[in-house]
Amino acid sequence: MYGSAAITITIFSFIMTVVLILWRPRELNEAIPSTIGAVLVLLSGTVSLSDFGEISSKVSGAAITIMATIVMAVVLESFGFFNWAAQGLAARAKGSGIRLFWYVNLICFLMTLFFNNDGSILITTPILLILLNNLGLKNHQKIPYLLSGALVATASSAPIGVSNIVNLIALKIVHMSLYMHTIMMFVPATLGLLFLVLLLFLCSYRVIPKKIPTLSGNHWIIGPGALHHPLKERPISRLGNLNPEQLTRFMQKILLFVFCVRISLFVASYFALSIELVSVIGSSLLLGWRWYYLKMTPVDMLKKTPWHILVFAFGMYVIIYGLHNIGLTQLLVSYFNPIVSGSLLNASLIMGAIQSIMSTLFNNHPALMIGTLTLTEMNLDPLSLKIAYLANVIGSDIGSLLLPIGTLASLIWMHILRKNKVKIHWKDYTKVTIIVIPPTVLFTLIVLYYWVSWIY
Repeated sequence: MYGSAAITITIFSFIMTVVLILWRPRELNEAIPSTIGAVLVLLSGTVSLSDFGEISSKVSGAAITIMATIVMAVVLESFGFFNWAAQGLAARAKGSGIRLFWYVNLICFLMTLFFNNDGSILITTPILLILLNNLGLKNHQKIPYLLSGALVATASSAPIGVSNIVNLIALKIVHMSLYMHTIMMFVPATLGLLFLVLLLFLCSYRVIPKKIPTLSGNHWIIGPGALHHPLKERPISRLGNLNPEQLTRFMQKILLFVFCVRISLFVASYFALSIELVSVIGSSLLLGWRWYYLKMTPVDMLKKTPWHILVFAFGMYVIIYGLHNIGLTQLLVSYFNPIVSGSLLNASLIMGAIQSIMSTLFNNHPALMIGTLTLTEMNLDPLSLKIAYLANVIGSDIGSLLLPIGTLASLIWMHILRKNKVKIHWKDYTKVTIIVIPPTVLFTLIVLYYWVSWIY
């Protein structure tokens, strides 16, 4: 039993951390408030040093997997992949703004599947800014592409657990393999994403330009000053004097390699092998490939890789574990266990709705951790536990998008837009999300129930 002072400090640490993460005064890195909050929780005694072993086992593997994935994204940027992809989008649009809309959402979906949601935002937002700036679109014409791309890039972490660090941590908590998560989740979450894009298209149809310029590579402005790139401003390619066809073949080989690495994660999960080890091997091979072609040593990765994500995740989990120890999860169990137990449909709808609300109010990272710890205390049967967990993921990855403060990826996206002087206000964001997010969450949760019931 903990004293009132320890409980007060733990609750205060959580509130302070969430407020500072959402507010981000002076562009404060999210790892700083989570670290301060974690230290306060440790000093309060609600999390002991002996708890660190369990916390480390839950966080370390997920963090290593995500770090390795981001390293791969940085390597692709070194090859000029993102600028090449932007030119490819423009070419495939063939002068149609509507066709461009669907291609934008397709590439955002694929980038999240190949990398992760935060990494996808860092990748696709600069691609779209390069593209839209070169097309000469006005600010209000850019918003449908940027907003739909951000929503799809973030929500696309739902189909496969490896695309989101908090999803990986939650998988560890409920003892579900990455392979099993994908079998149960890929179909309903992907159908939900298609439903989301359709709603976004209907909302944006009047604003989307029907005709856009067709630009050749010679007309592109990508040099220093053209874009504030969160990774690094580079020319289109540093691979020598490759002609367009040779460059395309090279990029396709790189993309095929990344795809094979992603597939190998699910193979490793199926055979109960370490997915973080496979991720590290894949990123190391890609680093070696870059070293061979560009003569760039891996030393720059020490600077470019956002190591603070690991610190943030660990600190956040310490704080949530403190809330768990003082009885928050038991309180939630007492309220929701009677509703969730005994009905798979209730488990899907209720847990998805609760997670959406919590994620919208105080960010999906702490919300999903709290929700997942709560599930482990409910004594649900194995199938109910799985569907309730997957509903939590839907609420965390899609329901959280109702407000731009719901995910770290959304906050990163807003920051990149501000740096590049693209004006998008909360009302521009919410007047779209209030229409598309609630029905998408409801649709996906219902499909999840029917899909899981069918395969089981």
